[in-house]
Amino acid sequence: MGNYLIVSDVTADLHMDVIERYDVKMIPMMFMLDDQEYQQDADFKVFHELDFYNKLRAGSTGSTSQITPYAYIEYFTPLLEAGHDILYIVFSSGLSNTYQSSQIALQELKEKFPERKIYFIDSLAASAGEGFLVYYACLNREKGMTIEENATWIEENRLHIAHWVAVDDLHHLARGGRVSDATAIVGSALSIKPILHVDDEGHLLNVAKARGRKKSLNKLVEKMAQTAINPKDQLIMISHADALEDATYVANKIREEMGVKEILISDIGPVIGSHAGPGTIALFFFASTRS
Repeated sequence: MGNYLIVSDVTADLHMDVIERYDVKMIPMMFMLDDQEYQQDADFKVFHELDFYNKLRAGSTGSTSQITPYAYIEYFTPLLEAGHDILYIVFSSGLSNTYQSSQIALQELKEKFPERKIYFIDSLAASAGEGFLVYYACLNREKGMTIEENATWIEENRLHIAHWVAVDDLHHLARGGRVSDATAIVGSALSIKPILHVDDEGHLLNVAKARGRKKSLNKLVEKMAQTAINPKDQLIMISHADALEDATYVANKIREEMGVKEILISDIGPVIGSHAGPGTIALFFFASTRS
């Protein structure tokens, strides 16, 4: 029934406790820092050794690349040869061509291993929003869901994972084309903080703004209060880009205002952090709607 592997990308920014508890397989991804290439693994070892966000604050530039079909085939072949079925929850197709690469690899893997069950599912999610789906997929497997049932559950529930993001540094959004250079300069001077969310197509959109850091963090809590489904009874995830104090502030405010009992805080790794920038706070929860 539940004898299959659950796999995701390091873009899921999943807490190591969850990875180890449920034996989640995490596909590493590459990132560049000042023209030097590095690999982000699930344990974030390189991320911490590099002091990644302090380098970004000092003017270093981070960039990323998608996983290639060849890399997928190389990663999954030994797992399939060992007799495992695979449920792979993939980084949003709205943010990267990684999912398209996975589909090319999937066709070849299915032809090579016709006896195996292989599901590659577009999460339409990012950071701990992707991790959120992975966590619940693990719970579903533990409850005895078959791989087919779990794949269906993910597809039916992925658009109920709300993503609300407060970005501290507009210049990183400008480099990624999310805002104009002029907006970044003026907004930074006026302490304008953008509020972003991931829509139903998996795109990251700039949908609101707040004047000042604290107001932007409070805005995340307001958005959760508007759409969260039974917040007291669900796990809430918060990821942060070297901003643990602010992540803790959001967590405490959610506990106080909504009675939430279980909150998991994790780091945003270099692959997501290269685009979001230091100081980013992202909040994830089950919601009636993403917007």
